Amino acid sequence: MNEEIKTEVENTVRVLEEGGVIVYPTDTVWGLGCDALNSRAIDRVYKIKKRAEQKSLIMLVDSFQSLNKYVARVPDIAIDFISSMENPVTVIYDNARNLPRNVSAPDGTIAIRVVRDEFCLALIKGLGKPIISSSANISGEPTPLVYKQISPDIISNADYVVKLFHERFNQGKASTIIRLFENGTYNVIRE
Repeated sequence: MNEEIKTEVENTVRVLEEGGVIVYPTDTVWGLGCDALNSRAIDRVYKIKKRAEQKSLIMLVDSFQSLNKYVARVPDIAIDFISSMENPVTVIYDNARNLPRNVSAPDGTIAIRVVRDEFCLALIKGLGKPIISSSANISGEPTPLVYKQISPDIISNADYVVKLFHERFNQGKASTIIRLFENGTYNVIRE
């Protein structure tokens, strides 16, 4: 990791540790995020996005092993399934655990993506906790594919905007979302 990325990870982690909300590049689109274990910060993400709390958020983790901390039973097929996907995939699991109530959906499910992106991995490892990832837009408005498409309202209400990759175009769409059931069956929610 180059020095510029390392410095920006350190600056961003400091904001996350203080309960701040960040605007940052993810492995898919620009995101609005925070420490996934800080319920106050999560409430702020909902408020900034003007998003109904019944619509749960996506949580990013750095490894398959960390899934077991936050999901009561990870189906055996999950690791093979995620590893075989070329593009980023978010999986909705049953029985979320060890999380604030405002991270999981009202039915107890949790949406988690194991990231491969160098910057996101470094953020999660630096914080030592998962982070929230929701597209950096007001709910109902278009998803920003590049930094310049992010609404000034989002930027002004965040505590920190990552100063990297403002010109980068990742995959240009949100992640695929799969609903994976404990018995190993699944439904594709979003491609």
